[in-house]
Amino acid sequence: MNVKIFDAHSDLLLKLWKNPKLNEYSDPSLQTPVQALLNGKAKVQCLAIFLPETVPDTIRLEMALVQIRLFHEKIAKYKRIKLIKHKADIDKLKSDETGIILTMEGCEPISKNLRLFDIFFQLGVRSFGLTWNWANTFADGALEERNAGLTSYGERLIRKANKNRAWTDLSHLSEKSFWGAVETAAYPIASHSNAHSLCPHPRNLKDDQIKALIEKNGVIGLTFVPEFVRNGKTPVIKDILSHIDHVCSLGGERHIGFGSDFDGIDRVIPGLEAHKDYGNLIEALQRSYTPSQVDGFLFQNFFSRIPF
Repeated sequence: MNVKIFDAHSDLLLKLWKNPKLNEYSDPSLQTPVQALLNGKAKVQCLAIFLPETVPDTIRLEMALVQIRLFHEKIAKYKRIKLIKHKADIDKLKSDETGIILTMEGCEPISKNLRLFDIFFQLGVRSFGLTWNWANTFADGALEERNAGLTSYGERLIRKANKNRAWTDLSHLSEKSFWGAVETAAYPIASHSNAHSLCPHPRNLKDDQIKALIEKNGVIGLTFVPEFVRNGKTPVIKDILSHIDHVCSLGGERHIGFGSDFDGIDRVIPGLEAHKDYGNLIEALQRSYTPSQVDGFLFQNFFSRIPF
């Protein structure tokens, strides 16, 4: 079986932004180094533009652009790395090449100037998560206690994403924001979330949310963040399969992918500690599911729903 991986979320750019002296190719502190992407089975890796809440509003736009510059200077310089702007670009990838999709995890750099959406889109960003865990111009996040919904700016940004055939990422939204977004978005995904009924964390999705995402032909990228996989105990790879089985039971077999959150996590699942360990997950999947299902989970379900 020719296994290909489509990973919907990594914070590699954040780590390189925090410490530009890191060796992007093989630094052992990186979970998604370029070496692992090129030497493994990675066909598509989404890299998030994300800024911690400690970054002042006045420089968020500049710092987001710095992360894009870092992508070009430290990652895209490798000839076998290709920026993906259209689905056809993935079809053109050679067997030894890896495609990168730039995503935005929190649209604070855009703020109320929605013309900046067009600039980020032109620079290659193809997935837009309105906010991180807190409230901003567009929506409330998953950890915002008031649990308010989308703002008018949030609705307008999603409509721009729809017009440009970009993904709207629902992973970090509050429950009320989720419902507003999933109704408005033409192309919704959840890049890195798990099933709330198996692990009741605010960042995970409840069954009715998962069903709504399925009904909108979206994809949920099951994530390897330990506290989103199993409550109170160190998870094992088999626990990820439990989330797969649960989403399948809701009718989501063709709507499951993976969004590892590598380089955005300190705690890890034993045996699944970095991108190089994907093989351990693949072996577990191959023991439990058909080749067609495994291909769907690892690659095809996200790939087939690329709107751009």
